[in-house]
Amino acid sequence: DMKNYKKKKKKDKITNSRTSWFCSGTALLLSSKHMTAVCLICNDKIASMKRSNIKQHFDTCHAAFALKFPQQLRVWTQHSDGNSASFVAALAIVKNGKPFTDGEFAKSFMLDVANELCANFSDKEKIIKQLKDMPLSARTVHDRIMMSNQIEATQVKDINAAPFFSLALDESTDVSNLSQFSVIARYVAGDTLLEESLALLPLKGTTRGEDLFKSFNEFAKEKNLPMDKLVSVCTDGAPCMVGKNRGFFHCILHQEALCAQMCGEQLGEGMSLVVRVVNFIVAGALNDRQFKALLDEVGNSYPGLLLDSNVRWLSRGKVLSRFAACLSKIRTFLERKNVKHPELADTEWLLKFYYLVDMTGHLNHLNVKMQCVVNTILSLQQAVFAFENKLELFITNIETAASRILRAHSDFELQAADLKASDLWVNKFKSMNEDLERLERQQAELLILKTWNALPVTFFTLQRVSVAVLTMFGSTYACEQSSSHLKNIKTNVRSRLTDGSLNACMKLNLSSYQPDYKSISKTMQHQKSH
Repeated sequence: DMKNYKKKKKKDKITNSRTSWFCSGTALLLSSKHMTAVCLICNDKIASMKRSNIKQHFDTCHAAFALKFPQQLRVWTQHSDGNSASFVAALAIVKNGKPFTDGEFAKSFMLDVANELCANFSDKEKIIKQLKDMPLSARTVHDRIMMSNQIEATQVKDINAAPFFSLALDESTDVSNLSQFSVIARYVAGDTLLEESLALLPLKGTTRGEDLFKSFNEFAKEKNLPMDKLVSVCTDGAPCMVGKNRGFFHCILHQEALCAQMCGEQLGEGMSLVVRVVNFIVAGALNDRQFKALLDEVGNSYPGLLLDSNVRWLSRGKVLSRFAACLSKIRTFLERKNVKHPELADTEWLLKFYYLVDMTGHLNHLNVKMQCVVNTILSLQQAVFAFENKLELFITNIETAASRILRAHSDFELQAADLKASDLWVNKFKSMNEDLERLERQQAELLILKTWNALPVTFFTLQRVSVAVLTMFGSTYACEQSSSHLKNIKTNVRSRLTDGSLNACMKLNLSSYQPDYKSISKTMQHQKSH
């Protein structure tokens, strides 16, 4: 009758949907015919087709078979599942620095969007069902990020294949007061120069130089890094890194930042006054609100003043530049508050102040130019030498400035002033210059590697020396970038993130490698969302 026919049809549908279960190779084949799992080695029935039951039967009854044919037990179904999709979603969640619990939120809005977008589709129910079956719980996202192990294996493989590699090391403290030791590797893979985050090593105790070395040495032995190919180690120059008598290579960016902070006594007094005025305005909530209201009244494009921070490389130049742009409004505000600083109207002090503004601006430009992942130690050295030549040119320009100004045409001066006053065109030229410099640097370094790799065997020694120099780190910019990602990932609301999860998130965020999640998902049993 019709009732029995429907039951039989439903049973056939369930049976066909589960097809067959396999173990890797031909060690074990389990048929799901009539909803019963049968072992083809001993012909025994398995109580359930769960992975744990299959593995228990195989390990208990066929241990000798496993020794004779050693293969990893892998169980999967032939029908497609949502494993690959869950890997894609988990990777997107991690790369955007979102918590693992956002997986369920992402799934909920995907269902809402699919309901509206696929309203007129004939297979709407099938699409909705696949989305519902896709596992995206917090636990699932946590398990999926372990695809970073595949990236780590690829990194170690490429480092072993490379002729040389160098390291950039840096130690910083996260939001939970745990010391994190960042290890960045630089090596050549084919015609490409790569900078990859190898590990983020947690330090539970002291952070002395010997502790850092011990932690890295254990990691290098565990991953079998070819230490005989290591050509240089770059650090930020901290005492625990460089030691008292000998140590690692000192980052050129940190050296430039330290030099930029050193100025004469007279210039130092000018900077001290700027800091006092800025602190008076910004530190107090009422003063800050009133000063911002004053800027809005006069139509100033800046939202307010900036606080100085000694640990930030570009802070001093930006603080001085903003102070100079708002100087007339600062005078007006201080007069309203009856705060007297006569130096702000003194010509001699203003000359020193604007000199400091110009020099810190040029130093910031040099620092930004050297803050690039693909910069080689040679390009950093050339940037410093070019800046020294620029300083000599500045001296010459100052000496001949008066005569040049007298010879200049008034029309040209007016047009130049109008162009400089137009933020739109000034920003366009700045953007164009930065793009040209970046493209030129990237293409030049790619061409350099291709040229050296194309040399015949007769120049083998020269080629190896050149590749070793190109492999060297010139700065710890990659480590500083890693610290910024660390602060974005491990925040106050995610302070209990485990070391393994944090390391996986950092690797997936910073690595240029893409995990092959499709091959990983094929080795996993599909778990439908409940």
